[in-house]
Amino acid sequence: MEQVTITRVGGGAEGEYRAAVAGSDAVGRLTWRRRGDVVAAEHTLVPPEIGGRGVAGKLVEALIADARAEGWKIAPDCSYVAAAFQRHPEWADLLT
Repeated sequence: MEQVTITRVGGGAEGEYRAAVAGSDAVGRLTWRRRGDVVAAEHTLVPPEIGGRGVAGKLVEALIADARAEGWKIAPDCSYVAAAFQRHPEWADLLT
């Protein structure tokens, strides 16, 4: 699998995680808004050029890691994030 680099952009009330895949200009995104200690995961978008490489999953994993580190709860408004929570019951403590 190609190397995927995730960065968090923005902060405060809103931002996004961006995924860059080595050798491609396409960027995957997971957008979010924060209300207090709750982060609403709004949309996960992965362009077809970098699809099928686990990019969306890595975006969600970055959100989960930051939520654990910063004490956030997550409202999975995005259907992909909601499905990821169903696949990972060990994340249930982060749900609002």
